[in-house]
Amino acid sequence: MNFFREFRSGEVLVLAYRLLLVYFFYQVARLLFYFYNSDLIKVESLSDYFNIAYRGIAFDTTAILYVNALFILLSLLPLVINTKGYYQKILFWVYFITNGIAYGMNFGDFIYYRFSQARLTTAAMHVAQHETNLMKVFFVSVLQNPSVLILFAVIMAVWVWLYRKVKVEARKPVRLIPYFILSVIVLCLTAVLAVGGIRGDFKHSTRPINLVDANRHVKNPVQANLVLNSVFSFFRTLGSNNFELVKYVDDEFIQQNVHPYKQYTRKVTNRPNVVILIVESFGREYSGAFNTHKDIDDYISYTPFIDSLAAESLIFPNSYANGRQSIHGMSSILAGIPSLTDAFTSSPYSNQKIQSIVSVCNELGYDTSFYHGAPNGSMGFQGFAGILGFKDYFGKNEYNNDADFDGMWAIWDEPFLQYFANNTGKTQPFMSTVFTASSHHPFTVPEKYIGKFRPGSVEMHIPMQYTDMAIRKYFESVKSKPWFKNTIFVITGDHPNKVHYPEYEKMMNRFAVPILFYSPNPEYNLKGVNMELAQQMDIYPTLADLIGYNKKIRSWGRSLVSEQKFEPFIVNSDAVNNQIMTNDYIYRFDGKEVHGIYDINDLNMDNNLKGKVNNRKAAAGEKLVKGWYQDYMDRVINRKLK
Repeated sequence: MNFFREFRSGEVLVLAYRLLLVYFFYQVARLLFYFYNSDLIKVESLSDYFNIAYRGIAFDTTAILYVNALFILLSLLPLVINTKGYYQKILFWVYFITNGIAYGMNFGDFIYYRFSQARLTTAAMHVAQHETNLMKVFFVSVLQNPSVLILFAVIMAVWVWLYRKVKVEARKPVRLIPYFILSVIVLCLTAVLAVGGIRGDFKHSTRPINLVDANRHVKNPVQANLVLNSVFSFFRTLGSNNFELVKYVDDEFIQQNVHPYKQYTRKVTNRPNVVILIVESFGREYSGAFNTHKDIDDYISYTPFIDSLAAESLIFPNSYANGRQSIHGMSSILAGIPSLTDAFTSSPYSNQKIQSIVSVCNELGYDTSFYHGAPNGSMGFQGFAGILGFKDYFGKNEYNNDADFDGMWAIWDEPFLQYFANNTGKTQPFMSTVFTASSHHPFTVPEKYIGKFRPGSVEMHIPMQYTDMAIRKYFESVKSKPWFKNTIFVITGDHPNKVHYPEYEKMMNRFAVPILFYSPNPEYNLKGVNMELAQQMDIYPTLADLIGYNKKIRSWGRSLVSEQKFEPFIVNSDAVNNQIMTNDYIYRFDGKEVHGIYDINDLNMDNNLKGKVNNRKAAAGEKLVKGWYQDYMDRVINRKLK
């Protein structure tokens, strides 16, 4: 029995207590995450919340073991000095430095989730690497959300106090051989448990739990974000690459059903100019013209000019984005390439020849240019513009007047759109794209406009009105230009931002952006309201059709103005699952299996029909989803996008 007296029971129990503290505070963070985002993540009852919190323990375990691996190892190593005061101080700092940083990631998501609509992943790093103003963004975010920082400081203080309440008693081992043997046994057992904890279970046949597994335990897919924690989602996507060749259908099925190539035969004698306005964070909710068919109580529009322009345009009130971030919008709108769980633009495959509206216009002799008022290189726009083949890029450097800089992101929209108006059209035909910047965090407007716009219900409403005004002034400037009449204008958003109405809290409507085509030339017949499903990917083939490009184009979208009719196939991803709308259903697909089938009108995906519907249309749609995904992976990985 003397052998077991060297078992370090006190140290093991204290270690268990310290790890239990981590579990407890992760649950506190989960509750606070829900508190800050309860309007976006609906939980019907207290029992539902407790079920979500319970299911989250498995994901917390993985995150906690990742973060505390060094602390656990240092706590259990048989070093003899483990119980000494100075060694315990080392453990204290290792514990709180690692856990403090990780815990801060959860708190950052209280704010970040409202913009990204997904838990923190390494995708945030891909965006951040192009920015030079990260510290300024951080401090502004803290100033706008001081309660998050205060709560973090208070909780960390309580955590430190609880940690210090239970101490390891100083003890020197008497018999070293039993001490080392028992310590090694405990280490081995801990290692086995840690492997199981990180994987999610001990079954050899089961792959390690991933982000998609959170969907197994919830009534509504958006609740999976409450099951997850930010540390887990970040570590699980670190170094991940979801681009993988798959084989679900034969090539004949793809050609006959996916239709990766389109060809239009419109005859155009005087090719039109093309202007594409990609409006930062322009969600469909903000514009009244796109909501007249919605029965939304007390609805208010914040885009009076775009509403008036829409009356003279062809608009699509059921249109969607194909990505979650600004750079995703650029690839979807200009090249018809959506972003799935991993973004194409930040993948190893983005640097390849890509057929796009840019390359098509270049081939037809257009002058092509891209404008963005942020510092050159911001958001990765300049690099991707180069890949697409824009002949000229105009950013903050070329604008060359920092007096109009907003102090955070870019030149204010009003002066930059005037610069855009006066700089384009010198050579015709031309295709120019401008990406606005002002309707964005930190949701400010130029000082001279403070108090000039209608107060809104969310922070986006005032800067959205400013950008709408800037677009109005842009059109006032260009309508007298000689190129104006023979120009096709497109207005859309890159992705939505903060929402106010419950209709736009629905999962699919979190990708809802407007699509508008306008031309003062009646020859193009761009007028009316089309209630069909549409998406950013449809803009490229629509423009290729309108300018009279008669060769084949590689496009998963479709021309929205052609007599050739293809079934709408709307694609986007919440960074965990891909979402496809087609054949009267919405499909949730993780790249391997379809986990959810919902009625096309069930935009919040409340009622999963998987296993409940056995009709041919649902089955055909499931096969089509897999066939499309196969073609997407083949063309991206094998560089067949030209």
